[in-house]
Amino acid sequence: MLRAGCGAALGAGLRRGIGAGRRFSSGPVSGAKPGRRGWASAWQVGLKQTPLHDFHQQHGGKMVPFAGWSMPVQYTYSHLESHMHTRQHCSLFDVSHMLQTKVFGRDRVKFMESLVVGDIAELKPDQGTLSLFTNEKGGIIDDLIVTSTSEQHLYVVSNAGCSDKDLALMQTRAQELRAAGNDVHLEVWENALLALQGPSAVRVLQAGVSDDLAKLPFMSSAVMDVFGVPGCRVTRCGYTGEDGVEISLPAGRVVELAERLLDDPDVWLAGLAARDSLRLEAGLCLYGNDIDETTTPVEASLVWTLGKRRRAAMDFPGAAIIVPQIKEKPKCKRVGLMSTGPPIRQHTRILDLEGRTVGTVTSGCPSPCLQKNIAMGYIKSEHSKVDTVLTVEVRKKNYSALVSKMPFVPTRYYTIK
Repeated sequence: MLRAGCGAALGAGLRRGIGAGRRFSSGPVSGAKPGRRGWASAWQVGLKQTPLHDFHQQHGGKMVPFAGWSMPVQYTYSHLESHMHTRQHCSLFDVSHMLQTKVFGRDRVKFMESLVVGDIAELKPDQGTLSLFTNEKGGIIDDLIVTSTSEQHLYVVSNAGCSDKDLALMQTRAQELRAAGNDVHLEVWENALLALQGPSAVRVLQAGVSDDLAKLPFMSSAVMDVFGVPGCRVTRCGYTGEDGVEISLPAGRVVELAERLLDDPDVWLAGLAARDSLRLEAGLCLYGNDIDETTTPVEASLVWTLGKRRRAAMDFPGAAIIVPQIKEKPKCKRVGLMSTGPPIRQHTRILDLEGRTVGTVTSGCPSPCLQKNIAMGYIKSEHSKVDTVLTVEVRKKNYSALVSKMPFVPTRYYTIK
């Protein structure tokens, strides 16, 4: 099979709930103000709840299963309205289902670098980086953000759908290192986590903090009081391609902070549907769809996550497979696609102009911003050059597709020159 060994990803996250790129057409409740009331959803047995579960229902959230959690897919306005509001103003997302871990001890960097591909040692205080857990075959176990805090610990955020295996991986490695005389230990942080995303997000947040957010660039972090809630860790990052922050705070204060943020008319609540189309426009991977344990960082076009020192030392899991791929080029590669005709979805076949299968779509949706069909997928490397004309098969009919640069919509991450 073409995808074997280069990302045969079948989503364990959105696939179980809403499906990557799936459209949601349920409209607003008559007379309801966006984000205030509307959908009433029955409790689903066996799913975990974030501290904002009741809050979501009170504000019209339509709850669906996602990675073992009950999460809002959208609120009382449409997916399209929510997506565009985030691009033009800002939206508040509940991401409390994600795994937050603290790593302590003098050997914490050694511990983390034994599991990930990034150069954690080079991080400055309160600087973070996107990295990857990899296995010995070069596959991606999960993607995660690692921040080296000024409080002498690493702050790690990883995916909810991978939380069990991620925690087991870290705990096992920590035990091995301790047995060898190293100083490292883990703490699962039971904080809530909010993401405020969009061009007006920082203006909204600045009204509630004394720190100057103009001094907080992309992928940096600081602990501060936020609208009277002490001890919040604010990190300038997100999953939409927009400027914005993620706020880790005590679970018992999250409803209070969410309500305070919603007092600003620029802030709407947003759910999984908008989050998925926003991240796809930004060219960002969804674990389980676009990357998995059969996909290497090189095949996934994530070479930039490999620290230069780490490449030279070849001292991370799977390095013997991953590093040679950088020069030799992999057999297949993750690319962006734009197509005509009906929207293209996960598992859609990608064909060359002679009708031969050359790849598979892993995520796809109509782009609300571009008014075009966009997707990402894996294709044979010889067809991966930008502007290569291909076709996609939708309901047994072929439609033109063009290999395209990602991100599809320019990102607006905040950097300090």
